[in-house]
Amino acid sequence: MTTDGLTYDTGALIAAERDDRLMWALHLAAIGCGLLPTVPSGVLAEAWSGGPQHQLSRLLKGCKVEELSEEQARQVGGLIARSGATDCPLALETN
Repeated sequence: MTTDGLTYDTGALIAAERDDRLMWALHLAAIGCGLLPTVPSGVLAEAWSGGPQHQLSRLLKGCKVEELSEEQARQVGGLIARSGATDCPLALETN
């Protein structure tokens, strides 16, 4: 089974907050085509700085934020650990 969709990563959220014209054009085109972009909750957590982020908040109004189940969170954590990503202290400890 396949479904059409669009999932934003952290870079997309950061671009939206920086008011990147290409990102906003992509977002508006998706909405115009009837697509509801999704944002995994972990991606939102990574992009959110804690302060007012007006552009990002505006983008999120046109998205579905997907929650992660425990199983999904464990899978993501395993992928991060295997990637050797330097932005995740726990991933470094397991290598």
